[in-house]
Amino acid sequence: MAVPIISVRDLRKTYIMGDNQVNALKSVSLDINKNEYVALMGPSGSGKSTFMNILGCLDSPSEGEFILNEQSVGKMSDAELAEVRNKEIGFVFQTFNLLPRLSALENVALPLVYAGISKSKRLEKAEEILKAVGLGDRVDHKPNELSGGQRQRVAIARALVNDPSIILADEPTGNLDTTTSYEIMALFEEIHKAGNTIILVTHEPDIANHAHRIVRMRDGLIERDYFNENIVTIDRSKVPAAH
Repeated sequence: MAVPIISVRDLRKTYIMGDNQVNALKSVSLDINKNEYVALMGPSGSGKSTFMNILGCLDSPSEGEFILNEQSVGKMSDAELAEVRNKEIGFVFQTFNLLPRLSALENVALPLVYAGISKSKRLEKAEEILKAVGLGDRVDHKPNELSGGQRQRVAIARALVNDPSIILADEPTGNLDTTTSYEIMALFEEIHKAGNTIILVTHEPDIANHAHRIVRMRDGLIERDYFNENIVTIDRSKVPAAH
């Protein structure tokens, strides 16, 4: 039987805000296997963003256990956590989070700086990934010279550059129009087919329907966890590139 790439047991997260105690996660247990494509859904305040931050090692739970790639995250030092974030997890955010003064190529190569890879190899790998996401002709452009869809593809290329185990995407189409969202979801489909594990946070049912499994959260708990019987698939070769 396959060992889950992510295994969480009784995760709780409590924030103290003045005199108030906010239970963002109440008791969450979940296993995700390698190469799954999971959509994490829920209304605002359901706990999905808190859960995503914990899965991305950006935050730690108040209680419970989180095993990532058979390693206990709770026992890791800050340096080990930083290494996990850089090597094991590729992040894609709604707001792209690109550095405005760097070119697309330099933005994508950035995680490789922290991995200690030589400049020539960094730029070579970054260019290869940008070509793979359809931006081979935009490598020298800065973010303000790119459309929203192109910026998100740069962000996806940056998430992929370290060959991570998991891609965590937080509302990746939230700032994009419908046609561009379609192109980005087609790209995620290709990434999944290539063997990546994808966890997608969204509140949009039509975006969640691209995933193979849907986990719905409400009030800090998992309300429903099921396999998607109506998976929407896209042939990226038939989708016009996002401009």
